[in-house]
Amino acid sequence: MSAFLLAVPSEAPGGLEAQTAQHFGHCELYTLVEIDGNAIKHVETLPNLPHQQGGCMAPVQYLADHGVKKMLAGGMGMRPLMGFKQVGIDVFYVGKGVSVGAAVQDFLAGKLQPFSTEYTCGGHH
Repeated sequence: MSAFLLAVPSEAPGGLEAQTAQHFGHCELYTLVEIDGNAIKHVETLPNLPHQQGGCMAPVQYLADHGVKKMLAGGMGMRPLMGFKQVGIDVFYVGKGVSVGAAVQDFLAGKLQPFSTEYTCGGHH
């Protein structure tokens, strides 16, 4: 596996010790983790865009523009999930109540499932 950038929707302040956010579009920020081989090389945070009605696709393009290739998420709707597929970002399901670091370690160990339609949530009003 060559080097790639992994994004995890996170609670503030972000980083490996932070909790994963429950919904990618409404998180405060993303923890970006550079993975090389099976090792964490670098960790930084990226503030999320303001969420606007029908704006679920803006963060998808935003993450793609920052070079993200894979994302670990606990929740998202069908539109952004399809959007991530279109821009070539693979999404994996994290579940609830886990730290960013634990989610990344589970990903590296091959324990996370690809994010499928069964994990998507309905619209938010």
